[in-house]
Amino acid sequence: MNAVIIGVLLMLSLALLRVNVIVAMTVSAMVAGLSAGLGLNDTMNAFNSGLSGGAEIALSYAMLGGFAVAISKSGLTHILAQKLLSLVDNSDEAHTRVLSFTIMSIILLCAVASQNLIPVHIAFIPILIPPLLTILNKLSLDRRAIACILTFGLATSYMVLPYGFGGIYLYSILHKNLTDNGLDMVNTQVPMAMIIPAIGMLVGLVIAVFVSYRKGREYKHNEASEVAAAKEIENPKKVMIIGAIAVISSLLAQNISGSMILGGLVGVMMFSVFGIVKWEQSSDVFSRGVAMMAMIGFIMISAQGFASVMKATGDVASLVEACSQFIGDNKPLAAAMILLVGLLITMGIGSSFSTVPIIATLFVPLCMEVGFSVMATAALVGTAGALGDAGSPASDSTLGPTSGLNADGQHDHIWDSVVPTFIHFNIPLLIFGWIAAMVL
Repeated sequence: MNAVIIGVLLMLSLALLRVNVIVAMTVSAMVAGLSAGLGLNDTMNAFNSGLSGGAEIALSYAMLGGFAVAISKSGLTHILAQKLLSLVDNSDEAHTRVLSFTIMSIILLCAVASQNLIPVHIAFIPILIPPLLTILNKLSLDRRAIACILTFGLATSYMVLPYGFGGIYLYSILHKNLTDNGLDMVNTQVPMAMIIPAIGMLVGLVIAVFVSYRKGREYKHNEASEVAAAKEIENPKKVMIIGAIAVISSLLAQNISGSMILGGLVGVMMFSVFGIVKWEQSSDVFSRGVAMMAMIGFIMISAQGFASVMKATGDVASLVEACSQFIGDNKPLAAAMILLVGLLITMGIGSSFSTVPIIATLFVPLCMEVGFSVMATAALVGTAGALGDAGSPASDSTLGPTSGLNADGQHDHIWDSVVPTFIHFNIPLLIFGWIAAMVL
């Protein structure tokens, strides 16, 4: 049996059985490497060589965690929570419903902006979401719906809007890899090719919010959060002004340098320089930030090791070759197989940005041989690359929402983030990606 299939299915099975994701990835990588005949030493060397690729990401998230803690210590989030709590406490049922949709809309807009307008990716989540948890509890909003909203904003916007991270994915990664592998197309055609798959994501979001998780869900009231949200802040106007300066400075530093590490550091320093966070508290700020984001960091590092082993097995190419022999010149079957293989690969790697360069080399010649149009090929490769991003245990599109929603320990990464986003986004993406390949 193909080592990639073995590794990914084992990883997903262990994760669903509530085995720690890091353990699941490590064990699955070892099993996949051994099943491909690499041997224990070669498997471990491939795994270890991939770990270094996740170090920068892990440090970036730890620094952003420190920034989130600094914002919390400043009292900025408490001011926000107080204002929202007053609205909730003074609302009747109709106003409560309006407030619920307003909060969900704000979260969605922030997620979209984090990819295209102000490209900070998941950095906003540990800052925005934790202070809202008390509000979400009072409104009985199902956090699985919030996870779907966040993942939709994080994934769909880069799939179809060519700005920020979307410009990187659509032009620098997808278009470049398509043309490098022999496809003759203009870069502006790529966003057009991804519109139908993006509609599939929108359908999934509507189902999640208005059907699957419409009834709401009860959570335990966190007394620590209640007290924190209710405490008085000295000079709230100063806190808000310095907070705005810190956030803007952090965004500018990140956009100019391209480094999330520098962005987080500048944000923390702004709070310290202006005395909102005391110098003697800075060590505690970074310690708590590392603790908050440590799990995400280590999962991302493990994912790089897992991906390295998958590549070292050489079974990605053999998997595609086996599919091509099976489908012949059957276009509907070819589209379905390409999307399923893309889902399998991306679920293991956890990043569409890392998956496209791998699958484009294999799928573009296959699409051209079967007779797919330029637009259909772009839709297939782009969708196949994005598929696992929405429902992989190792994807930052699911890890980010969990980091915020699980701040009080009441949101499970696998069953409350990964499974809901997989059902509501990956299944529609398979369907609408296939439709795109047939009609374009």
